[in-house]
Order: sequence, then C-alpha cells, then structure tokens
Amino acid sequence: MATSATLDRRHALGAFLMARRARLGPAALGLPEAGRRRTPGLRREEVAQLAGLSVTWYTWIEQGRDVSVSPAALARLARTLQLSAAERTYVFDLAGKRDPAGPAPAPASEVPVTLEAAVQAIAAPAYVLDRQWNAVVWNALASRLFIGWLDRSADKPGGRNLLRFIFLEPAARRLIRGWEERARRVLAEFRAECGVFPEDRGMQSLAEELRARSTVFARLWEAHAVLGREGGVRQFNHPKDGPLAYEQAAFAFAGRPEFKLVMLLGPAGSSKGKPKARQPKES
Repeated sequence: MATSATLDRRHALGAFLMARRARLGPAALGLPEAGRRRTPGLRREEVAQLAGLSVTWYTWIEQGRDVSVSPAALARLARTLQLSAAERTYVFDLAGKRDPAGPAPAPASEVPVTLEAAVQAIAAPAYVLDRQWNAVVWNALASRLFIGWLDRSADKPGGRNLLRFIFLEPAARRLIRGWEERARRVLAEFRAECGVFPEDRGMQSLAEELRARSTVFARLWEAHAVLGREGGVRQFNHPKDGPLAYEQAAFAFAGRPEFKLVMLLGPAGSSKGKPKARQPKES
C-alpha cells in the first residue's frame, strides 16, 4: 500500500506536469494551432504523442495514479515540456527516479565544523540554511543585517526559518526591497528542493503550514513555479544602516547538498543619483 508521502509525490508530479503543459502553446513545439482550444496550452494527446507515451498512460501520470515511469520516458517528457534544469531535477525526484545528470542527495546530519568556521571567517554577511531552510550558522554581519530573523531568539515562534520570516513577519516586508518578487523566487527555489528531498516530511509540513497561514504563500504555491538558486542583487531598507545592496552568491557544501552557504557581497547596485549601498556595521 502506498504511503502518504508517495501519494503526495504522485499528485505533486501530476499537478506540476499539468501546470507546465498549460504554459506551452502549440507554436512553441511547431504544432498547428487549428481549432479553438477550451483550455490554454497543449492538449494531453499532444504531449503524449511528442513524448512517445500513450495518452492513457500520460493521463494517469497527471492524475497521480500508481504508474511507473522510466527515466527515459521522464527525459522525453522533460524535453517535450521544455523544462529548465531545476524543473527537470524536480520531476525526476518526485518520480523517485535517478537522473544520470544529477547527484544523489546526502542524508541530513550535523553541520560540519569546517563549514561553521568558514562562515565566521567571511568578512561579509553570510549564513547557512539546512534542507528545511532553517538558519543553522551565521556570522555577526548577517545577524545585524537580517532584523527580525537572525537577530531573534531561536525559541520564538517561527525560530530562524527563512520562509517563515519572509512570509509571516512584517519586518521582512519592511526590510526587503521588492518583497513580493523576492518571496516568489524564494518559494520557487524551495519547491525545487522539496523535489530533491521528497521523503523529508518536515519540508512538506512547512509548506502546508505556510499555505494555511499566508495567503501570498498559498497563491504562489499553486503556481507550481520551480527555480534553481541564483545570485544577483539583493536590496534592503535597513532601519539602522539605511539603503543597502549586495551581490548574493550561494553554494552547496561539497558532498553535502542539504547545506546551502549564502554570502552577500557588497556594495552592489549603486549608481549616480541613488544612495550608495553600505555594509552594516558590526554591533
């Protein structure tokens, strides 16, 4: 009998494929746009044909039924639906199949001492997230920058979880410039990692909690967006240090993909006529 986690993965895979099918129009795959379509995107028949699957088989996958899909069939679906690298990884992980292009995840465990020492040696705001996006290591500059998150006591409601901070704390909306766009991208990155660790019930429970507590999270979660972690400019309105901007860089610790090291390197994004970005001072 299938476990609850297995059923959740099947339904998540089906919902994701359906959302991506709706995203593509016939022209994107060189198909004629003959006749009026009742729903946006490709028909199931078109996806099945292009991926070399039977329509019934593909329909069952979207419906979350108990069907086994080979890695080769998943690869054809990924190509047909024009999935990004992060989306492809997400699909393989939900299906419980090994993509030859992706490494196997390591089990969660204690933070390596070398990683903790490295964070403390970084002369810029830096922190490490675990697979449930709890901050497990950070330095003094990160604590000063992230008011309402890394400066708070771990025993307060929400602890030091990045998603709870972004979606539930009013301080996050005040601190993060372009808050909703950042929230959208962070959620899409988290969803991608839910596929990497499909057996981690803590990640699923966190998503269910935030869907219930945040209307914005619930709306963005239903979009089924999946993104890989990317760098770029991160801007803040700091209550003590004023406008700040950094270039963010994120890394996975060698052999331990459950830990993500994030560094904010600055100043960045300043230009003539704009306040010059500053790094926060250590308190």
